[in-house]
Parts: sequence; C-alpha cells; structure tokens
Amino acid sequence: MSEAPKKVRLGDLLVDAGAISESQLLSALQEQKATGRKLGRVLVESAIITEEDMLKCLSKQLGVPFMGLRQYPFDVELVHRLEEGHARRHRAIVLSEKAGVVMVGMADPLDIFAYDELCRILRKPVDVVIVRESELLDTLDTVYRKTREIETFAEQLESEVGDDLFDLQGMQKNTEAEEAPVVRMLQSIFEDAVQVRASDIHIEPDENLLRIRQRVDGVLQEQVMKEHRISAPLVLRLKLMAGLNISEKRLPQDGRFSLLVKGRKLDVRMSTMPVEYGESAVLRVLDQSTGITNLDDSGMSPSMLREFRRMIHMPYGLILVTGPTGSGKTTTLYGALAELNQAGQKIITAEDPVEYKISRINQVQINSGIGLTFANVLRASLRQDPDIILVGEIRDVETAEISLRAAMTGHLVLSTLHTNDAISSAMRLMDMGVESFLAASSLRAIVAQRLMRKLCDECAVPHIPDKVEVSWLERYLDKDVVEQARLRRPVGCHNCNQSGFRGRLGVFEMLMIKDDVADALRRGDSSLFIERAKQQPGFKLLIVSALEHAIEGATAISEVLRVAQELEEPETNDEHQEGAVLTEDQLSERRSRIDAIGAVDEVDGALDRASKAVSTGAFELEDKV
Repeated sequence: MSEAPKKVRLGDLLVDAGAISESQLLSALQEQKATGRKLGRVLVESAIITEEDMLKCLSKQLGVPFMGLRQYPFDVELVHRLEEGHARRHRAIVLSEKAGVVMVGMADPLDIFAYDELCRILRKPVDVVIVRESELLDTLDTVYRKTREIETFAEQLESEVGDDLFDLQGMQKNTEAEEAPVVRMLQSIFEDAVQVRASDIHIEPDENLLRIRQRVDGVLQEQVMKEHRISAPLVLRLKLMAGLNISEKRLPQDGRFSLLVKGRKLDVRMSTMPVEYGESAVLRVLDQSTGITNLDDSGMSPSMLREFRRMIHMPYGLILVTGPTGSGKTTTLYGALAELNQAGQKIITAEDPVEYKISRINQVQINSGIGLTFANVLRASLRQDPDIILVGEIRDVETAEISLRAAMTGHLVLSTLHTNDAISSAMRLMDMGVESFLAASSLRAIVAQRLMRKLCDECAVPHIPDKVEVSWLERYLDKDVVEQARLRRPVGCHNCNQSGFRGRLGVFEMLMIKDDVADALRRGDSSLFIERAKQQPGFKLLIVSALEHAIEGATAISEVLRVAQELEEPETNDEHQEGAVLTEDQLSERRSRIDAIGAVDEVDGALDRASKAVSTGAFELEDKV
C-alpha cells in the first residue's frame, strides 16, 4: 500500500527533479495568482511541461504508480461507492479493492485534503495511483451514467402516483415545481442522453414495466423500470412542454420544444402515439450547440468531395441525396447549404420539419393540414426570385416535376429521395410518372448514403478474417487489397459504453448524370442505364465504399455485414423490360393501360356483384314457385 500523500509543493518537486526551471516556476506562479487556476494546469497550458512528463515526474518522485484509464476494466458497482459529486470535486475514481484496501486514481496526488476526505467517505484504507486529468474527466462522463438517478426518481414518482388515476389538473398546477420528481427525472433522462450522445429517446409503457430506450450511434440501448405507472406523468409533462393537447390520448400528436442541458441548447421534436398500455413518446434530440456538420467532416472521399462541391456550385440543375430514414441525408444537405450561404445568394428551403435554423436562409415549415405542402411552397418559392432551393423530400410526382422544371429554368435545386441507392433513384422518378426527357435534362448528380458505426479507437484490436469473410471481401475488392487490409474488431471499454463503437461515419455513392448515362435515362431503358452507370469512371457501389472503410480499420467487418442487406447491387426493375427502349408514346401508352386495367377491374367487380344479385333473385323466385 502506498503511503498517504505528503504535504509537498508541486513547483518545488518539479524544480528539484529538473523538470522545470526556477524562472519558469515563478512565471507560472504569477499566472496562477492572477487566474486562480491550479499550478499544474498553468504549467501544462503554458507549454512549460507536458502533462505526460509532469505525471511521470510526480510518479517517480512520490513513489506513486502512474496508470492510464482508457482501457481499464471498470467495475461499475465499485466505482459508484464514491458518489459522482465527490468524484468530480476531488478529481478521483475508485479502481479496485483488494484485501480491504481501495485503490483510487487521483489527478492530484498531492491534495492531502482530498485524500483524507476519500478515506472518510470510503471508510477503508486508500491506495493512490496517478491518472491523467483529461482521461479522468472523460471516464467520469461515461461511468457515472444517470441510470441510477433515473431509477431513484422513478421510485419517488411511483409512490406519489399511487394506484389512483393520474390527476391532470393537479399536474398542471405543479408543473413549475422544480423539485417535483417528474421534472428531476426528465432532467436526468436528458442529461444521460447528452452524455452518451443519443439521437432519440423512446418512452414505452408496457403492462408491468416502463422502457426507456436511447438510440446511440444508430442502435437502441434499453433501460427497464418496474414502475410502469410513471409513464403517464412523464408523457404528460413532455406534452405540456411541447404545447400539445394533454386531454387527447386517443390520437397521435407532434410538437417540439427547446431546453438547456449541461450548457447545451437542445431542440427536441416530440411524437406521441396511443398504444395498448398508455401513450408512447419518441423524442428526437437535436444538439443546436454542435452546429452544422462541415462537408469536410462528412466522410466523403477526397475525389468524391471535390466533384460534389463542383456540382453544388453549378448555377442550375437538380442534385438528389438519397437513402432511408436516419441515413444522414439532411446533414449532408445542410453542409452544402452552409457553403452556399452567402450574401449574394437567395436560398429558400421547404422542410418537414426544420431541424436547424440558419441565418440568412428563408426556411419554410411544411404544414399539410393547412395546405402548405412541398408542391405549394415550391411554387411560391419560384416567385420569390431564389437562386437555390432546398426541397426537404420529393414525395409525389407533382413535387418532382416542379423541382425538375425549376432546375431546368436556372435554379439550383437540392432535395432528398427515399431510395436504396443512386442508380435506383432515377428509376424511382420514372415510376412516379416523371417524363424521362425532363429527368435526363435536369438531373445533375445523385448521392446515396448510409451511416455506419465507427470503431472505438481506445479498444479496437486487429482482426484476422476467416475464409468466409475473405471470400466476401474478394467478391468486391481486389485480392491484393484484401491481403494488405488492416482489419480491426470491437472489444468494448468505458469510452464506448462497452459497445466497441463510438461515433458514426458516412458511406457514399455518387452517380453523375452525364452524356451516355443521361441518354439511357432519356430512353427509359433501365438495363442500359444501370450498365452505363456502373461503367462510369470513378463510380463505386455503396457496398464497396463500406468495405473500404473496413479494410482501413475505421469500422468492423461485422458492422458492414450488419448493413449489407441495404447495400446490395441494384437490379433491373421488373416493370421495365430488359433491353427495352421506351419512347414517350410507349410510356404514355403504358400509363393509359394501367388506368384502363383499373377501370376494367371496377367493371368486373360491378358485373360480379350484379351476377350474384341476379342469382340470388332467381333462387328466391324458384322457392316461391
């Protein structure tokens, strides 16, 4: 066991060890007196000594071990013996216990007052090791989750709710009480969401329990509580914050509100839905303090990013960003708008909903209930003398045609489409009923994207692929590339909440609509379009881009396999015959034929009903006779 910290001054110790000079110490002491910061922090921030050298010097001079926390296997139960407030105040964390002695990591081992306080709180002898303060603060954010605090507030709220029905009127009267358990519980839920970088919070009541799930890096993490009756007051409080009708529980409702959590401004979009055991609420958390993601941080390859930037700076044309919900389409478009947002450009957006508010840009919130649809906003926007128009989503042929005609008449139009890849996006427009010549003349580029989880750099280890993985890799990549791959796999540590992944990266596929590709699109020949798109120089399928991230060690083969079903190669649409070249007349004839088939079906149904009626009448007549 190491001895208790001695009352020694840090500056004298570093000077005696030759780590700093007397003049450097005097300069640092003057700055410390002026700013009130700790001497060690002043020395490090002034670049007089690095944190690493200072801690190693302290370790050697004091005979106290130095330990890194990045990959330390924490015991959560043991860590929580020291409450979070004490851990942050004394810059300490419990690491282990052996033979009745508790090992504690401290950022400042010379703080004898903190040492005495830790001995008093833990009620056992304390063995000190030195840890980096930066690592310690990051670790405290991950190991002290708000789950226990949420459970405590849930128990308090459960006792207050009791077995009676929830009193709506009483809840409204007490909504301003800051100490109410429901308010404190919601505060803890949001703080925990910010701490783990959750994008969504799900509150789901069940028969005998309540589930609170958070979507972190695209995957849900669940916390289950037995206090199922607290779901009603939780959802009610959220509905009050969002300005929703608290008396309506039979219909879904949507709203939004803003709040400040840990110094961060959050914009929360709320959606409620009646379920069997109450109301389910889903909260989309948008951190406004992080700002808009720059295109440089999007994850596009340098060559693709150069081409994409060239396209968004063209004076006219339609650029589509496609992918399923949650694939980062809006983030990419906002990154493009951030670069285009200049005083000389008039930009109008039609969004549902408006996620980030951007100055100088005219943003319109779609409201279909009053007739404010994408098509109507787009028509009105064209009379506002815009240079650039962003359409949140192309959902119907009307919006598609107006967007394409606007792109043809001198406007740059950015929009999204819910399709699986870039190649099928053009075919989707045709299936909507858009004229092939219009699509071929106005489309400039289609970008398809996905988000994959990124390996945690603190715990990822090298991975040797098996025969099945090698065969799968060689299906899409060259053999020599596979042999030189730097594959890694997840392990799990406190930095990534034991998931092995931290953060997400973009996977992109960009198709330029040029010459031969546009010609195939104009003809309506899907087979020829797909063939020419794949042969386009520099074109890479989404699956290939995803595997390139894996062989570089950015993500794992297992993560690519998880999303591989969405990244399959596009196939010819059955509606378009292979090798068939469809003229405008043929396309018009096909649409007429489809309408005619629908009319025939209605006639057949009417005849069938008439036949049954006649048969029934005949039987009745025969009985009477």
